[in-house]
Amino acid sequence: MIATPDNTTNADPAELAKFSALASQWWDLNGKFRPLHDINPLRLSLVDEHARGVKGKRAIDIGCGGGIASEGLARMGAQVTGIDMAGKALAVAKLHALESNTVVDYREMTAEAAAEQFAATFDVVTCLEMLEHVPDPASVVRACAALAKPGATLAFSTISRTPKAYAMAVLGAEYVLGLLPKGTHDYAKFIKPSELVNFTREAGLELVDLRGMDYSPFSRLAKWIPDTTVNYIIICRKP
Repeated sequence: MIATPDNTTNADPAELAKFSALASQWWDLNGKFRPLHDINPLRLSLVDEHARGVKGKRAIDIGCGGGIASEGLARMGAQVTGIDMAGKALAVAKLHALESNTVVDYREMTAEAAAEQFAATFDVVTCLEMLEHVPDPASVVRACAALAKPGATLAFSTISRTPKAYAMAVLGAEYVLGLLPKGTHDYAKFIKPSELVNFTREAGLELVDLRGMDYSPFSRLAKWIPDTTVNYIIICRKP
């Protein structure tokens, strides 16, 4: 695991700059964030299932970016807070929420700062495709646990650190198919399922579900699979 830097902000300036530069493309359904739009319904339906319905519940989306998952949760009836440290992406998220008449409380802050301010506040915590972009993912998991109420549902999705994941998520997606900008992912920051499970257990969470996800860029369809060697999701519960 990568150590936390000496400063108190668990964010990588290079990662923030990368996603801020792409801010204008967040809501282009055929642009660089197309895969996130395509997999979003599958991810959120699983969260909804485990939460026994998110409607009327308080949810926080960690590393919300341009608001794809945040808006999805809001349209499902949740009261949503979305946080991120990429200011330009947040600006896009706020503008799109206004245009789509969707209510989301967007804030520029880290998960750790949110945990100090909103401890034990949320029924649902999502952290999707974010952990592989921060210096200390375990710290984010601990913050997510602190944000959750007892009995809350937490969802973490990321990419496993395997040769197959490198071939598909880096070489294939970024360099061959051009689905993502080159340099989107750093293989060294990928997280094996066993490592993420350990992070959640150390944070006092109970593992409820672990499954892999298959996504076809050609059919633009995603489905759950047993194989967790590339994309996967973990669902946890806070006791």
